[in-house]
Amino acid sequence: MKVVIRIGGSVVSSPPNSKLMTQYVDLLKKLKAHGHEIVAVVGGGAIARDLIKIAGEMGLSESDKDWVAIFVSRLFALLFVMRLGDLGCGTVPVSIDETVDCSKQGKIVVMGGLKPGMTTDAVAAMIAERLKARLLIKATDQEGVYTKDPEKFPEATKIDEIKFKDLFASLEEDKHKAGIQQILDPVAVRVLQKSRIKTVVVNGFKPRNILLVIKGKKIGTMIG
Repeated sequence: MKVVIRIGGSVVSSPPNSKLMTQYVDLLKKLKAHGHEIVAVVGGGAIARDLIKIAGEMGLSESDKDWVAIFVSRLFALLFVMRLGDLGCGTVPVSIDETVDCSKQGKIVVMGGLKPGMTTDAVAAMIAERLKARLLIKATDQEGVYTKDPEKFPEATKIDEIKFKDLFASLEEDKHKAGIQQILDPVAVRVLQKSRIKTVVVNGFKPRNILLVIKGKKIGTMIG
C-alpha cells in the first residue's frame, strides 16, 4: 500500500524528542518490511514558529518566513534520513519529482517543506496525490479532529468521521500564512478533497497508532 505519513512538528520537534523520532524511524522500517511504500513529511514545530517570529521582527517578507520554516523542517527530516541509512534516500528531497524518483527506487522517503506558500500539510497532500496513495495519516498532538480547539475549549469533543467540506467550513484560517496552526491547512484540505484520498488524524505521540490505521482499525478521526 502507498501511504503518506505527515509527522507533526508538534509531536517530534516541540521540543525536539530524539526518542520519539527514533521510534518513528523504526516504524517506517517496519512498514517498509511489510511491503508498504512510505513517504513521511516532517514538520518544524515550535522551533520553526519561533524563527518565523524572529524573521518577522527583522522585517522579512512572508516568503522569507516560509523559507525559514522550510529549512527547519528539512533539518528534522535529515535526522530521519541519517537514521534510516541505506533504507532511505540518503538526502532530503526538495521537489515532488525527487520524491517520486526516490520512491520508485524502493526507498523510504522523508522530507520537509518544499516552497513558500504551502505548509508541510500541503506537501503531504500533494505527494499523496502525485503517488496516488491510498491513505494519508497525520500524526498530531491531538487525538483527532474536534468540534472546537480542545486546548481553548474544554467542552470540545472528538469527531470520529467528518467530510472534507465540513472540515473546511470549520477551519479558522482559509488561506496559507507562515506558521499556520490548525488540524490541516486549507491548501491540503482542497487537494485531498479533490483527490478523494482517505485521510486519518491520530495522536502522534503513540507511533503504534499509524500501524493500527494501516491495519484498518478505527482510531482518531477519518476524513473523507
